[in-house]
Amino acid sequence: MRGYIGVTDGEWANFLNVSGCAEVNFWIPSNRPFKALKVGEPFLFKSKYPDNRLIGGGFFEHATSLRCSEAWNCLGSGNGVPDMRALVRKVNDYRDEPVHDPDPIIGCIILNDVTFFSSDSCPPGPASFAKNVVSGKGYTLPSEDTEVEAAFRLLAMAQAADAAPIDYFHPDTTAEMFGDARLVRPRLGQGGFRASILDAYGRRCAITGHKITPTLQAAHIRPVSEGGQHRVDNGLLLRSDVHTMFDLGFLTVDPNFALRVSPSLRDEFGNGEEFYQREGRVIALPTGSQQQPNREFLEWHGAEVFRAS
Repeated sequence: MRGYIGVTDGEWANFLNVSGCAEVNFWIPSNRPFKALKVGEPFLFKSKYPDNRLIGGGFFEHATSLRCSEAWNCLGSGNGVPDMRALVRKVNDYRDEPVHDPDPIIGCIILNDVTFFSSDSCPPGPASFAKNVVSGKGYTLPSEDTEVEAAFRLLAMAQAADAAPIDYFHPDTTAEMFGDARLVRPRLGQGGFRASILDAYGRRCAITGHKITPTLQAAHIRPVSEGGQHRVDNGLLLRSDVHTMFDLGFLTVDPNFALRVSPSLRDEFGNGEEFYQREGRVIALPTGSQQQPNREFLEWHGAEVFRAS
């Protein structure tokens, strides 16, 4: 198992600590890829020198590059700012380029189950974390470095004290450094779900091929209110109006990934030729089989939501 300690901006951390967001974007002004962790592995926040304290942490969900507008759409105030203009302003302030981009692309490290430690329980960063490390550092866990081990144990203790129940733990981890409860949580939140669906479908509507990102939405096949989960295989990337029609049952995707269109679309509105022309065609799918729509969820949507007649 791996863990990561990231150097955080004090204003970002203070805003999130007060707001109580459980799912956050630990963004960086460049869009370099983050590959240090697997889904569910722990991520700690360390304040900059001279403060140099461990102030909280969470669990890795997803890493990607997003425009500020996309990051705001996915996580809102979980970006650590009150509005999108503030996010753009902070990103441009951190950059060396003199030209200010109205919607810059940033690196996004999306974390869930985030907690911040009380001020009297924030230990200093591990001595092995050099002062010249300005972004962060990864660790193998369990660690022979007792300070590193204690740091991630503190996150485990804080999470154990959280009132929110832990649904399940990552099945692949073998690290039993914290007894029966293991410091890995593989679940996605709403923001991570949105960003993951954007990436999985290559920023194109699965039904129409539409690729104007601001109009694309991550749709649940089986809604969370109906027992669905924030899982990539329970999602489709759809143009906003297509999303509405899917949720209302005018469109569905069958277990063979083919589009089906309800007769009600023509009967009630005298419209929908764009979709009737596509009926029976296989929708655009993610390349990874594990990211493709779960047939059980598609069957549920076809039986419970789709207006077959």
